Amino acid sequence: MKTLEQLAGVVVLAVALADIFLTMLYARMDSGWLAMRFARGIERVWVWISRPFGRSRARFASFCGPVTLLAVLGLWTGLLTLGSALVVHPALGQAVRPSNGAASTDFVTALYVGGASVSVVGSSGYSPQTPIYRMFFLLNSAVGMTFLSLVLTYLGQVYTALLRRNALALRIHGLSEAKGDGAELVCRLWPHGELSSGTSELADLAAEVAVVKESHHFYPVLMYFRFEEPHYSVSRIVSVSLDAMSLVMSTLDDERFGAVKESSSVTLLWRSSLWLASSLAGNIAPASAGTKAPDVALWRRRYAAALERLRSAGIATVADLERGFERYAELRSRWDGLVRALAPALAFSTEEVDLPLAHAKNGH
Repeated sequence: MKTLEQLAGVVVLAVALADIFLTMLYARMDSGWLAMRFARGIERVWVWISRPFGRSRARFASFCGPVTLLAVLGLWTGLLTLGSALVVHPALGQAVRPSNGAASTDFVTALYVGGASVSVVGSSGYSPQTPIYRMFFLLNSAVGMTFLSLVLTYLGQVYTALLRRNALALRIHGLSEAKGDGAELVCRLWPHGELSSGTSELADLAAEVAVVKESHHFYPVLMYFRFEEPHYSVSRIVSVSLDAMSLVMSTLDDERFGAVKESSSVTLLWRSSLWLASSLAGNIAPASAGTKAPDVALWRRRYAAALERLRSAGIATVADLERGFERYAELRSRWDGLVRALAPALAFSTEEVDLPLAHAKNGH
């Protein structure tokens, strides 16, 4: 029985260390199979609990990211402590004894001793008496120091990546005249149809979206951070970016903007935004989310409003409107479901994220 308990402890320690390695060091979004599933469960429960909060829901939901991050760190710490306790428990009072007095052999004491052996800031008063347990305590101490160093580094990097994502969100929000409209973004990039003004800005945006996409691979817990303001959400970032690029590729005049439509910047912003949306939706949204058939008539009203806005800004557009809409609908069909799946997964409504479509729905 004692051997089985210790074997179980070794398995728990191995699982914890493997999950820490895959999540913190392997740097792929779907690699941490234990912590990320745990985080996903917390996020879904948190979003569900936030529903009755009414006007305060956005504020309550904004704590999801920090709570999830602390819970994941607590999970790893608990697993390391539990695994160590299972290994140490059968040896209490024999191979592991206190310096003075009688040894307690209950499991709570084992948890205390196991946790202290992983910690680098305290001592339990129990010490190993045999070579094999001395080696175990030494390895536990090394694991504890490494884990603490990784956690401190990871926390700093997560919030640096979050700052970068927020800066991108604010930049897109500002460039769209704080309207969350891809058509406004196109108007700001090429005012009055001036080609030279938006090239560098578009290239910068494309590069930033690519960085944010990879940041979610390096720090998967980043996907659970959301703020009260919808314009900071990833779903708003990708909605505006993909809508803008869909309009560029379907609506702008080929003769005037042909080189722009086929440029590397447009391709990169389109692809990076699409990859960001699909990777996040695949990890945090339910499988059935976003599968509802789209309202093509609503898309047509949105397209007409965007076309009118572009023309009023002096931007040359396609002559064949029906062909232009068909191209827009084909492009939008690739990402519309992703945005509709991603928004509610983090307690946003689709109307908060896709403002132009909401305006088209309300007849504005």
